[in-house]
Amino acid sequence: MRLALTTGSLSRDAGGLFESVRALGKALTEREVNVRVYGLWDKHWELDKKNWLPLEAEAFSYIGPRASAWSPQMDAALDQAESDLIHLHGLWQYPSVATRRQWTARRTPYLISPRGMLDTWALGNSRWKKVAAAWLFENAVLRDAACLHALCDSEAAAMRNYGLKNRIEIIPNGVNLPELDNAESRRADKPSRGRRQLLFLGRIHPKKGLIRALRVWAGIQNSKFKIHHSMQWQFVIAGWEQGGHEAELKRLCAELGLKVFSFQGSVSSGNDSSDVMVRGDLKPNSYKLQIPPQEAQNADVVFVGPAYGADKEALLQSAHAFILPSVSEGLPMSVLEAWAAGLPVVMTPECNLPEGFACRAALEIRNDEDSFRQGLQTLLEMTDGELVAMGLCGRRLVEEKFTWSKVAAQMHRLYEEVMDR
Repeated sequence: MRLALTTGSLSRDAGGLFESVRALGKALTEREVNVRVYGLWDKHWELDKKNWLPLEAEAFSYIGPRASAWSPQMDAALDQAESDLIHLHGLWQYPSVATRRQWTARRTPYLISPRGMLDTWALGNSRWKKVAAAWLFENAVLRDAACLHALCDSEAAAMRNYGLKNRIEIIPNGVNLPELDNAESRRADKPSRGRRQLLFLGRIHPKKGLIRALRVWAGIQNSKFKIHHSMQWQFVIAGWEQGGHEAELKRLCAELGLKVFSFQGSVSSGNDSSDVMVRGDLKPNSYKLQIPPQEAQNADVVFVGPAYGADKEALLQSAHAFILPSVSEGLPMSVLEAWAAGLPVVMTPECNLPEGFACRAALEIRNDEDSFRQGLQTLLEMTDGELVAMGLCGRRLVEEKFTWSKVAAQMHRLYEEVMDR
């Protein structure tokens, strides 16, 4: 089977798609699928292209602004490839047009994974641009898809609410399982390294709910709530920021009286040998070695900056819990990665992972401050043993349902069904 994966960006600029599309492609090659990947060029492509190996991946130049780009080079490459099947990931960009052109010209069937881009919140963001794109090309692209791929039940419902009548198959994202330290070792070692860390890792964007989370965090640090052990914790925010939102969050921290430490140098090379420099006085790779400076240990909120590769793994291994307070998600890779690392999770229902609540791997918070406070209070008052046990529930959940080998097997069967039809 010759499979083409098409998407808007092949670099870290794509956020979670950079991880999920790449990991899916690699898992499919292990099932002897001939996978090639096509995307649009962006400023981080040269830095990140090595991460696609051994897959054949290429980013193409385009004409015009990115939102309305046209890429004859992508069209020519897809023509030459003569793929048996195309799988489009994401919407609203030129790869949608290029994918459908293969259907109209060659009758090459294709699937679409909207990746949360048809959810109510996502459709409302930059609404008029999406209305125009839908009228110009995207509705036709969606209508002619042989199958739509949803990450979860709520995303499938969003597709139906949009008016789509295509076949829908629900297959989740996956994650690679890292080696996990012995639970007793985690419980014994982490508290000795300083304050416990509640980690957020992902795109720093308003939809992630960090404004409300920080307001609640400031309230939790206030003794009137009488939350035991609250001063033993700090909020660590790691990720790439969009539209100046990180600066907005830092201003909010100042208004709320939260002590902030910012890593001035960010982990941006995307490889295992990258260095982290903090105000010029921290040793290379020091965050990996988990030796933060005293000023960072004393902060209520620490901004780490982007973290990739081994540095991201180090953040997950050094954390004690993970939070994702989003108002809209498809199926977040970050939560799966946190569970794979054995971390307990605090998240909203909009993360679309109800299995986590059912198996007691996650605490639920809703998008109001009272619910946030109750959920975080429960977390902060847990013992080390309770935190470890909760994290191991998430690890078992990933092992049972969310490994890339299992996801790739489901996707491979779907591809064969579509081609047979």
